Amino acid sequence: MNSSDRTPADLLRSALAADPARPLVTFYDDATGERVELSVATFANWVAKTANLLQGDLGAEPGDRLALLLPAHWQSAAWLLACSSVGVVADVQGDPAAADLVVTGPDTLERARACRGERVALALRPLGGRFPQTPEGFSDYAVEVPSQGDRFAPFAPVDPEEPALAVGGIELTGAQLVARAREDAGALGLVPGSRLLTGRTYDTWEGLSAGLFAPLAAGGSVVLCRHLGQLDADGLAQRTESERVTNTAV
Repeated sequence: MNSSDRTPADLLRSALAADPARPLVTFYDDATGERVELSVATFANWVAKTANLLQGDLGAEPGDRLALLLPAHWQSAAWLLACSSVGVVADVQGDPAAADLVVTGPDTLERARACRGERVALALRPLGGRFPQTPEGFSDYAVEVPSQGDRFAPFAPVDPEEPALAVGGIELTGAQLVARAREDAGALGLVPGSRLLTGRTYDTWEGLSAGLFAPLAAGGSVVLCRHLGQLDADGLAQRTESERVTNTAV
């Protein structure tokens, strides 16, 4: 990747310029049987639409804090990069009452109601499906995001030295996040073209790094598995072979 990249959004732009067609995020939910594969271009499109929703409809500005109450999921990954694109701090599993806005899955709706700002809910259904009925007090991401623009331009430049991510008691600037992701990529043995399979959750830095940031920084891709414990040894071996996995972090 480009050595001048200093934010996660920079890393995505470099990946898009290098090879937009290659896979970036392959997602499995072993509780539902769902599988979704997103190329760099498709993932970048979701990020752009989400960033436009965040900046335009939700009125988020650089420095705002977004409580991200989502599990390891391809849509969670899109929100993380959208926050980086706008300059919003992604506070993973953070306190909604202390946040400017909140993004939640279906299991944390009540907790998310503590946020006094904008509230967005994701049904996390297969194929990005919407809620059968939008939860009261929330916008349904699956309803709002399709009409957003496919290209994103921030109203203000994103400062790589400003906070970008909070998780597990640590807070990182964009530049620190990219540096740690590159270090982790080296420790995991990732090189351009690597396919990393992980079942780690998204509530720790280690889970976020393996599940998105380290593969992105290395020019590789991730096979992100939710509920991986429900897959037996034979199933895991078959997945490793079929997905051409080169590295694991489970």
